[in-house]
Amino acid sequence: MPTDQLSRTFAALADPTRRAILARLSEGEATVGQLAEPFAMSFAAVSKHLRVLETAGLVSRGRDAQYRPARLDARPLAAASEWIGDYARFWAGSFDSLGSYLDKLQQHDTTTAKENDDA
Repeated sequence: MPTDQLSRTFAALADPTRRAILARLSEGEATVGQLAEPFAMSFAAVSKHLRVLETAGLVSRGRDAQYRPARLDARPLAAASEWIGDYARFWAGSFDSLGSYLDKLQQHDTTTAKENDDA
């Protein structure tokens, strides 16, 4: 199992069921039973997914007698978003450079075509 926070976050997000659970929790806290409703899986399976999310720090669980609601804790997502943002800036810069290069090529082709037409 990954040991650093960013790796735990991405490992938890790698599973579509866990992403769906997080999406549901973004609407408010829920019990295991409520989280299990849209899935064809047992409460135990949903509980395992919740444990992975808890280990990653993405979910916290309360306790009120027998009621143990799960809550989204989005703080680890901020670090993941920042990490992804660094690469988004890289790609944006790369696409800007590519766009400039293509503009130069197009200008060159237009100039060459005009010179050929004038000849």
